[in-house]
Amino acid sequence: MSRAMPRDTFQAESSIPDEAYQERILPHVSRTFALTIPQLPPPLRSAVTSAYLLCRIADTVEDEPAIPPAHTHAYLQRFAAVVAGAEPAAALSREVGARLSERTLPAERDLVINMERVVRTTLALSAPQRAAIQRCIELMCYGMHHFQQTASLAGLARASDLDSYCYYVAGVVGEMLTELFCAHSPLIAERRLGLREHAVSFGQGLQMTNILKDIWEDRSRGACWLPQELFQRHGVDLAQLAPEHYHDGFGRAYEELIAVAHAHLRNALEFTLLIPSIEPGIRRFCLWAVGLAVLTLQRIHARPRFTAGAEVKVSHAQVALVRLLTGVSVRSDSTLRRLFDRAAAGLPLAVPADVRRASRVAAQAAQQLRETTSRESARESFAREFARARLSDLDPSRSGTDGSPA
Repeated sequence: MSRAMPRDTFQAESSIPDEAYQERILPHVSRTFALTIPQLPPPLRSAVTSAYLLCRIADTVEDEPAIPPAHTHAYLQRFAAVVAGAEPAAALSREVGARLSERTLPAERDLVINMERVVRTTLALSAPQRAAIQRCIELMCYGMHHFQQTASLAGLARASDLDSYCYYVAGVVGEMLTELFCAHSPLIAERRLGLREHAVSFGQGLQMTNILKDIWEDRSRGACWLPQELFQRHGVDLAQLAPEHYHDGFGRAYEELIAVAHAHLRNALEFTLLIPSIEPGIRRFCLWAVGLAVLTLQRIHARPRFTAGAEVKVSHAQVALVRLLTGVSVRSDSTLRRLFDRAAAGLPLAVPADVRRASRVAAQAAQQLRETTSRESARESFAREFARARLSDLDPSRSGTDGSPA
């Protein structure tokens, strides 16, 4: 998820309602979502805002360098429990807030401190909305920490690892949005199967674009999300990569990744067009994100020697153009396809069905792993409780006067 934001100070009034707080903090933690979320119908707008802010809190906890990895893992597990309503938010908010360093931006700090407000808003949503958001946060917290633990400048081992990483940090968001959209509209729910088929690819297209744009910023933080196997095939050692030493093999490998991201964004367009045209706000929400990603890929493709994400960032004029063109064409599938083709002209392209299939395989593997881990955790918990009960049986001093556990 995009981390671009103004480096300003932010402090909301404590007296404002929770939903008003969410609206005020949003533009301080994401310019992109502050642009797209207001396009959504009001009931859906609140749910998507809450979901994004919860994802941002998890991201802030994971990125905080002052918190040791073991503590980060524990905090993320507790955060997932908080979002599920199984633990109060106030205690976790105080603990994490006290441990944030100066590396955390003021708005992110304020968001962590006001975690309880966002959680209250989330828990007031409908049951289907809550279930979608809680599942997303649980999977994201689990997978994000796993990949951060192994992050290095050497990159990920395989392309399938990139698919898995993208699933945990963005594919799950595509799945969540699908369920939120379906809960909002019975007409959209009729298209649930098609939306689910494209949902993970929708998220991965946006995430891969961010990865390709932010490569040098990520490396400055000690992380690289590119697949070693691809770059090794082109004679590039990711561990030795530096912006001032361009390698032709790097450019060729990047072309292949641009082709994959482009294919995912074509799937993202199909996801968007499955939204009925009588829901123009939801369509605009998706179209603006997809359009800006395509234009970003074009800038990356045109400047393979870029050394900072700012060099390939979409201009304000291009943002305005995307808003204008998609706004007047939002109900016409054929016009939107032509606009996409024009925006993506000249970009290399992988096979959309192939990348969609790979993203679904990664999603299925991630879910199976999480289910296995959950069962193992449940067995460990049962074993601990069983051992504690046996100890109480064997040691009367650990029981109440009537023989029941104290």
